[in-house]
Amino acid sequence: MTESPVEVNTVLVPVDGSDESVAAVEYAAGIAEKYGADVHALYVLDEEVSKAIETGAVEKDDVVVETESFIESARDITDDYGVELGNSIAYGFSTRRKTQHPGSAVLDSADEVEADFIVIPREPLTGEPGEVLEKAAEYVLLYASQPVLSV
Repeated sequence: MTESPVEVNTVLVPVDGSDESVAAVEYAAGIAEKYGADVHALYVLDEEVSKAIETGAVEKDDVVVETESFIESARDITDDYGVELGNSIAYGFSTRRKTQHPGSAVLDSADEVEADFIVIPREPLTGEPGEVLEKAAEYVLLYASQPVLSV
């Protein structure tokens, strides 16, 4: 058997709790299984939640609790594929940093977790405020140094 020309140790999958995020986790787990890699789910908080945390209207710990149920669903998927799942949370927007947006949050996290591959949901442009990753997909496709699969 010949060795693969691509080495993948960590697959980053940005999620936001949407159905499209669930599909992206499935793809990420499949890729991780093929390469013997781990999956890292990055929960990207939308603008409304990010602002509420920064202004103190919402407690950060409450947001963490809310994201845990989605991460547990993601863990069930990766367990089915026999791959490990790590996770973290990122602000998709900031009232303090103009350059903070979902795409930059994804790419910064990719560097932090040393991701070799990114699977990002490319959600339909519906205008719904909770669909933060639709704003990130094009940016990540343009500027990522890692291979990217947009699903």
